[in-house]
Amino acid sequence: MTATQHTQAFSLALLTAALFAQDAKPPAALAPGELTLVTWHPKRPTKESDYQVARWGPRGLPSQGYVFRARKILPITQPPIDDGAIITHDGVIQAIGKSKDLAVPAGYEVIECGDTWIVPGFVDLHCHIASPSFDLNDTVHPTNPEFRTLDLISMEHDQIRMARAGGITSVLYLPGSGSNMGGFGTLTKTWGHSPDDALIRFPGSLKIAQAGNPERGTGDLGATVMGMNEGLRMTLLDGKRYYDQYERFLAGQGQKPKFDPTLELLRGLFRHEFPVSVHTQIYQVVLETLRELRLELGLWTVVVHGEFDAYRLSGNMQEAGLPIAAGPRTYHFDRATSKILGLHQVWYTGGPYYPWRSPVQGVGRDGIGINTDSPVVPEEQLTVQAAIAVRLGLPHEVALRGLTINPARFAGIDHRTGSLEVGKDADLVVWSGDPIDPRSTVQKTVVNGNLCYRRDEKRPAW
Repeated sequence: MTATQHTQAFSLALLTAALFAQDAKPPAALAPGELTLVTWHPKRPTKESDYQVARWGPRGLPSQGYVFRARKILPITQPPIDDGAIITHDGVIQAIGKSKDLAVPAGYEVIECGDTWIVPGFVDLHCHIASPSFDLNDTVHPTNPEFRTLDLISMEHDQIRMARAGGITSVLYLPGSGSNMGGFGTLTKTWGHSPDDALIRFPGSLKIAQAGNPERGTGDLGATVMGMNEGLRMTLLDGKRYYDQYERFLAGQGQKPKFDPTLELLRGLFRHEFPVSVHTQIYQVVLETLRELRLELGLWTVVVHGEFDAYRLSGNMQEAGLPIAAGPRTYHFDRATSKILGLHQVWYTGGPYYPWRSPVQGVGRDGIGINTDSPVVPEEQLTVQAAIAVRLGLPHEVALRGLTINPARFAGIDHRTGSLEVGKDADLVVWSGDPIDPRSTVQKTVVNGNLCYRRDEKRPAW
């Protein structure tokens, strides 16, 4: 490292320390439910048509017109609707409200769902089962920006069928964590006439794994934690230089860079067209995620593990606009207090964490998501993950948001999915009751307006 690099590193360390020193101040007098975490991505294009690198999937594909009627509808972003109805056609929601207030359009099929709940299709940001081949890994080279999951997706295999039967309609299909930079994941629906029809956005995110799984002691240089962090930085800085040169070209201030297939998608990362999904856990490693990826490199960052004692950083994450899609582990045994903590709950509330001198703020209701890391936890058990989180202290409303609108916002797809609203994708699930009650079952699943799963009435409920 040169003297200049040493100086830059020291300056960055001082900046980071100054930011973290803010934890010494008492948190704002807000209850966790009043906190609003706004995911930090200031460069993100405002319209899908403004994206230069990422590609969005189609909308408005042909589908039958339906009117779904049920005892209760949970739009998530609006109050519940008793004795409600939802009208869908050609893949989108056309109307939602009280059944008595909505006329049935000519030619639409009315589906009486009876004493059931209708909720948005669930969104899982940590999935490895959208293809029968499971993980994509390369344990030879630590960073693989040329890899992608897009070409592996299949809608017809047992595990993706089970996901539909479990009420999951959107997933972020990630590469594995066998290397530090596993490649680019894909946001996809769990049903479609083809993978192209099911596509939400590619890239969905860049997958990075810090410590833990990539520490295999084999392959190329950079097997230690410090070496892996430096390898990630070097690859991302190559992408940043490529991005900067391309931006100068677009501004009429230089030549267009030579096309580099290993760096082209990284250009979209620095344009904030999609986030980096980070497999990161334990306080020190999550701290490095925050420091290097969010504060140093300025990336739109989402943590997709956040386990063990990483929750102690909740105040820093709130300040940095860095959300947590926590799991698959849902609890932590705190040896300092001999207590079992619900991880989602402590991320949500913050608190007086030992040995902190002052309480730290939580990420609040808008900063927490729930995942499975399927098949680590089977995809269809996403609601069981939520039930455990609620049992360990997470409020029921926050758990529902952590399955729906929150992960959709973390990934930048909340204009399409995550809640039941007019104009959004017709992704909805009919449950026999409260979806976070493990006794409830999925009766019907609708993806892009297509009724793609019906519970077999001959099958026993238990």
